[in-house]
Amino acid sequence: MTAEPDATVESSDGAPLGVSVPPPRSLPRALLPIAVTGALLALVPLWLGDSRLMMGLAVDALVFGAYAVAFNVIFGSTNQLFLCVGALAGVGGYTAAILSEEARVPMALGLVAATVLATAVGGLLSWVAVRRSLGVIFTGIVTLAFSLSFANLVLGQRELTGGETGLVVAAGEGTFLQERVAAYYLFLGMLVGFLVVFRALERSHVGWAFRALRDNELAAELTGVDVARYRVYAGLIGSAMLGITGAVFAYSDGFISPSTFEFGHVDVRVLVMLAFGGLGTLLGPVLGTVVFAVVDELLVDAGQLRTVLYGLLIIGLFLGFKRGAVPAVADFLRMLVRQARSSAGGQRVRAALARRRPDHPNEEG
Repeated sequence: MTAEPDATVESSDGAPLGVSVPPPRSLPRALLPIAVTGALLALVPLWLGDSRLMMGLAVDALVFGAYAVAFNVIFGSTNQLFLCVGALAGVGGYTAAILSEEARVPMALGLVAATVLATAVGGLLSWVAVRRSLGVIFTGIVTLAFSLSFANLVLGQRELTGGETGLVVAAGEGTFLQERVAAYYLFLGMLVGFLVVFRALERSHVGWAFRALRDNELAAELTGVDVARYRVYAGLIGSAMLGITGAVFAYSDGFISPSTFEFGHVDVRVLVMLAFGGLGTLLGPVLGTVVFAVVDELLVDAGQLRTVLYGLLIIGLFLGFKRGAVPAVADFLRMLVRQARSSAGGQRVRAALARRRPDHPNEEG
């Protein structure tokens, strides 16, 4: 899962491929990819706005994009395999829904409470993994156990959660949250905001520590990085993103059920998105989300077979492209460009030497 620190091929800016490249120092250059991405995605309603079905799919894609960015903070930055993305989003969604429907708490307070609770749960899971020195696989097992426990809790507390029949969330009725185009722009704003937070982390000392952890944990410890503290930071930040996204989705969609946040529906798809787009990269989750949205729609007739196909795809991506398919292709293209430039440079040198060489041997001296 981790990058290869001994890679010998160099990227376009001189950093070895397989070793994390720091973000641009210039703030405009650092934010330009996010601005371009946001502007392009903002055009989607102009194309799909007349179709409520397609706008609903577009909203779902942005929700999963937000999940992927949050997972990228946790796993892509610090190698913590949280297999409870859906469960943490569900903590936020069910907390907000129950507070609004049962306790008549205003939506704003429901969002705050949902975010705080999801953040606390995610931070606790990260702290446990750090305290017990759990590796990637065992962290995944522990968080998967939490995900299954959360699903059983939702099914068992039927009076509060509605059990398998689900829970109607009426708090968002009559607001812009349940208008598809307005909801699309809301989730787009959240996605862009998460990307800005991710970029800000990259440009801070926290991002430096994250890169050191991702590239070589032992070397990071030897250089003085507090591995435990920064892993918990990642768990807290990513879980907060998941909690607020799940809560806003509950208000926007108006209905949640165990299947809304189940492992097969959320975690598997987020893993595919991030594995394809690139672990630890800024726009990897967005690229993975766009590609996945198209592929998922093409496989809609496959039914439950889709989950099997996604599982095989995850295995293939992690075996063949440890950093993600998109970064691997980008690295290959950069290598071809460098080789072409090197070949062209060699030809220019040979041509220059040929011009300096005398035309006839007797003209020497």
